[in-house]
Amino acid sequence: MKTALHISSFSFGEDRDLSENLMTIAKTAEDVGFSTITVMDHYFQIEHNGSYKQPMMEAYTTLGFIAACTKKITLGTLVTGVTYREPAFLVKQITALDVLSQGRAFMGIGAAWNEQECIALGFPFPPLKERFERLEETIQIAKQMWSDNNSSYKGKYYTLEETLNMPQVLTKPYPKILIGGGGEKKTLKFVAMYADACNLFSMMGTDTVKHKLDILKEHCKDVGRDFSEIEKTALIRINPDENFRKSIEECIELSKLGITKVFFTVPKVENISNLENIGKNFIPQIENL
Repeated sequence: MKTALHISSFSFGEDRDLSENLMTIAKTAEDVGFSTITVMDHYFQIEHNGSYKQPMMEAYTTLGFIAACTKKITLGTLVTGVTYREPAFLVKQITALDVLSQGRAFMGIGAAWNEQECIALGFPFPPLKERFERLEETIQIAKQMWSDNNSSYKGKYYTLEETLNMPQVLTKPYPKILIGGGGEKKTLKFVAMYADACNLFSMMGTDTVKHKLDILKEHCKDVGRDFSEIEKTALIRINPDENFRKSIEECIELSKLGITKVFFTVPKVENISNLENIGKNFIPQIENL
């Protein structure tokens, strides 16, 4: 089982210390054995993590900074809301991240849900049905721009006269596409149709995770997709101040369900001893699951 560090908070003390602290976090995460670093793609901090007035960094600028601080760890968002950027601009951002990181980028994307931040800053937040339609078109555009097909794209919401993308990505055939969320009718269907990976929330419980994977398997059958081609990942919370036994047991159960990668949120991640503790006492116990 692979491990990833998901950075969901940028409350690292004084703003002037943020860059140095983030650099240390990224380098330590790579050194102790995490295979991936992800960041949230939000404008405001989300309610689950704290006050919306807490610091929140723009995702792709942050990932570019982390890329410069590391050498091998893979990078992406968990996940980008489809309405946050025009599709071609998003593809160019991920392409730049992939090229400048020497092929370490992936695309994390979802239908978006945080209406508050969109209204506050003037970004569009269309109805759910439209957001899913835009999600599908965005993935189609990404795959076309990451191919040799430079022709036009004409969808219901987006029209591109030429899908030229230079330089092209280093990751072939294109950066992995991860769709986040567990919606059974649309999200998991899109995973079956388009994605290389899915991400589920372990806090739903293992029975629910199993149910979601069963639904995904049915969607794969319906569209003629090999279920085993899709990487199954889960987001969990780990607290280094507590005994790792509970988290290890959770990973064992997730592994039995077919989860092969776990994204960890770590409280007080700027406390480097927390990451070092995870690297010493936790990662070695689950990396062979």
